[in-house]
Amino acid sequence: MGRAALDRHAKVRLQLHIDLRYLIDDPFGADFIFNLHPAHTPRQTVRDERLLLSQPLVTHLYTEPASGNRFLRLHAEPGELRLSYAASVELIHRRTPADALHEVPVRRLPDAVLPYLYPSRYCPSDQLMALARAEFGGLWQGYSRVLAIQHWVQRQVRFTPNTSNTSTSALDTLVQRTGVCRDFAHLMIALCRALNIPARFATGTDFGADPALGPPDFHAYVEVYLGDAWYLFDPSGTAIPMGFVRIGTGRDAADVAFATLFGAVRSDAPIIRTHPVVDPARDLVHPVHCSDALSTAAL
Repeated sequence: MGRAALDRHAKVRLQLHIDLRYLIDDPFGADFIFNLHPAHTPRQTVRDERLLLSQPLVTHLYTEPASGNRFLRLHAEPGELRLSYAASVELIHRRTPADALHEVPVRRLPDAVLPYLYPSRYCPSDQLMALARAEFGGLWQGYSRVLAIQHWVQRQVRFTPNTSNTSTSALDTLVQRTGVCRDFAHLMIALCRALNIPARFATGTDFGADPALGPPDFHAYVEVYLGDAWYLFDPSGTAIPMGFVRIGTGRDAADVAFATLFGAVRSDAPIIRTHPVVDPARDLVHPVHCSDALSTAAL
């Protein structure tokens, strides 16, 4: 698909539906922490949220102050638990010409950005410094260098479902040269941090992904701090960033699992549907690839 030039007033509205199913074998029940509610940011508005549970449960929804991630906590009884979530999400992207974005020296970074310079569980950037400097150290320091890192990862790694697991790190992906979206994201993040470029892990849904890759799913992508904002990158290259509903952000996947389970629990694959609302009269457009850098983040 080509990269389109869009009206600066264009907005994206998506109808999001998520269905999850679990079988709880523990006679004492099980505890769950979900991170599937889209975040509220100045550029992402969440409306008409509906959450349905198959068990009559007490739930607790809270927002983590530092990240804006929204976590749903509950304790479920033995047996089947079904969760259905739906919302309307409107995105008004900050769009910046890519060639206007420069890297920010560490001494000028906002305090809140500093944690995303450090190595983390899945992104051991300290072990990739020599590689990063050899491959990218001589490039112009800005959006184009980050894009070069993304393209390098796409050339080196083949997208193959079911080829990694929850222990796979960026180093493992570099050796195995295969993985899924979270593995692409971890490798790109580690390479950026190795060059003192703040980068973080973000979750959403894989709007625009080729059906040949499988049914719609949660998606991992990357945000890099350039200029004075976090900008979107999709290192797996499988989806359309303009259609990313922001759910969670963190140092790596350990911070933003869509479901964390405590107890004897079996799960089905999630069922996800994301439909765009297109209405030219209200400046609502279909998400497309575009040449501008895109941001939906608060700092």
